[in-house]
Amino acid sequence: MSFVTVDAFCGAGGLSLGLKRAGFRVGYAFDSDARAVESYRRGVGRLVHWHRAEELAGSTVMAALNASKVDLFAGGPPCQGFSKQKRGAHKGDDRNRLVLEFARLVEELSPRFFLLENVAMFGQKRGRQFVDHIRAMTRYRLFPHFYNSADYGLAQTRQRFIIVGQRTDLTAPFYVPQPTHKVWRTVGEVLKGLPEPPLDYSVHPLLPNHQRARVTEINVRRFSHVPPGGGWQHIPEELRLTCHRRVNTTRGGWPDAYGRLDPNGQAPTITGGFDSFSRGRYGHPHADRPLTPREAARLQGFPDDFEFVGTRYDIRTQIGNAVPPPLAHAIGRAIRRSLAVEDGFAGEVHERLETVEGQLQLAV
Repeated sequence: MSFVTVDAFCGAGGLSLGLKRAGFRVGYAFDSDARAVESYRRGVGRLVHWHRAEELAGSTVMAALNASKVDLFAGGPPCQGFSKQKRGAHKGDDRNRLVLEFARLVEELSPRFFLLENVAMFGQKRGRQFVDHIRAMTRYRLFPHFYNSADYGLAQTRQRFIIVGQRTDLTAPFYVPQPTHKVWRTVGEVLKGLPEPPLDYSVHPLLPNHQRARVTEINVRRFSHVPPGGGWQHIPEELRLTCHRRVNTTRGGWPDAYGRLDPNGQAPTITGGFDSFSRGRYGHPHADRPLTPREAARLQGFPDDFEFVGTRYDIRTQIGNAVPPPLAHAIGRAIRRSLAVEDGFAGEVHERLETVEGQLQLAV
């Protein structure tokens, strides 16, 4: 028994990694980012294709699949147009239209389930018209839910709005997965054991993508004054950026700028700006430097042997845009259980899932 999934807007493959761990077979994946496709090919599998969603027909996907049906169509269309950091005319952002391409492919492929991942803002006012459009276009019962990645094994409070759609002819129940971690993991716990990256800015010989960013001497000096959990407010005023001088240290300025991670707490959302002090709370909890791509990938739930390829910009974008594999695993597991009940294999699948989870715990 094998349940087949298609991964749309697959990026480097975080969603696919999680779904594979949940027992799905990825029969087809696509993305329009050539570097991300190469990372996916190396780290997940070769059944990945370079395509623009607006130019891809469902019939093309079905012809390439070694299956008569699609059990799950999953994907995270680019979400920058809905991000809370995006100001202005978000309604006219071309990237938002890719959500409608996702809905079109759902209509053409008629999967038994679909999974649509996006930023939390998509589930609020900014994305309401798109959610309504999906509801009108697709013949599915929808299970929208806000997920906090820390509830599912990440040391990161990454909030995501995810819609699971179940085709209305299916009768087996689907339940939003309960949190797998009542006690949140910490940054210190997740980064434990990683050596310091080479001082000469080369990649660590044993850890792909473990490479320090080049930081100016003045920024290193500034950051050296910041304690764990602190930020720009702890920098002596004479060293601060002009915009941080003579402002209210409790209310003024961007609060996470020059932020050092608390080893006993959680990271904020890992974005493509994690290698810069000025873009958020991405300072290492102990060393006077920003996170390396390897450290950011750990906080996203990727295994250490997963290698991202491309320029530094390509790599940090792939990591920041990824669906965390542990979150994908939890939701995929819930969908697979529903499919198993629908097909009369509930006992067999439950046994397989428990075995896979036991192996994952041993691996950690």
